[in-house]
Amino acid sequence: MDFKDKVALVTGGGNGIGRATALGFAARGARVVIVDRDAAAGEAVAGVVRQQGGEAIFVVADVTDSKSVQAYVARAVETYGRIDCFHNNAGIEGKIATIADYDEAMFDQVIAVNVKGVFLGLKYVLKQMLAQKGGGAIVNTASTAGLMGSPGMPAYVASKHAVLGLTKTASGEVARQGIRVNAVCPGPIDTRMIQDLQKQLNPADPERVAATYQSSIPLGRYGTAEEVANTVLFLCSDLATNITGAHFVVDGGRTSTPGAVTSMNK
Repeated sequence: MDFKDKVALVTGGGNGIGRATALGFAARGARVVIVDRDAAAGEAVAGVVRQQGGEAIFVVADVTDSKSVQAYVARAVETYGRIDCFHNNAGIEGKIATIADYDEAMFDQVIAVNVKGVFLGLKYVLKQMLAQKGGGAIVNTASTAGLMGSPGMPAYVASKHAVLGLTKTASGEVARQGIRVNAVCPGPIDTRMIQDLQKQLNPADPERVAATYQSSIPLGRYGTAEEVANTVLFLCSDLATNITGAHFVVDGGRTSTPGAVTSMNK
């Protein structure tokens, strides 16, 4: 997977899966544009890339704001001339509560980041890729929550189902222009998000939640951010030139084995 002379843009690139993807692109020769609302984290990742001899810039942005999204696209093009690969990754998990008790403002926030943010990223990056007339590859971050229900996480589940719908729609619109659009569906990954969910479920003993949840995964452990990043890199590479409109599950076998699917709420 060689990305020499390619430009890769990653939203949510300051932490977790986005950070791993940004570093993975850079290690394989890409010039990287890291986008995040966390300026310190984003600058730190760009610094790591530069320390390792790569090229990277950081752009602080609110993915729910159209002008902010247009600005990160413009900065990427201004700096590197084009966008070849886009990991449309920024997302939040929200709070755990049943639909009957879910806070409306929190629902709106999750949908804004996870759905509108993905839509705006697609809208303005696709405009740029189409103008370049050179094709491109996009990977949206969905989730196994986009493939099934998860009691207590209505906003997150709804948002990730929507990401898969946007992925399929976009792929059909731009395939003839040489642009591929796919999605990655991580299961439980050892990042801040899963740690926060564990704390919400059992503030006194989050490790007990972790042990219970990992026991329901056939591989017996959480995945790593790097394992998801490797799938993203594959889908953006020339090894995947006949793949578009697809979703790839990275979950240790959790969704493929019905008896392994256990709600975190139990």
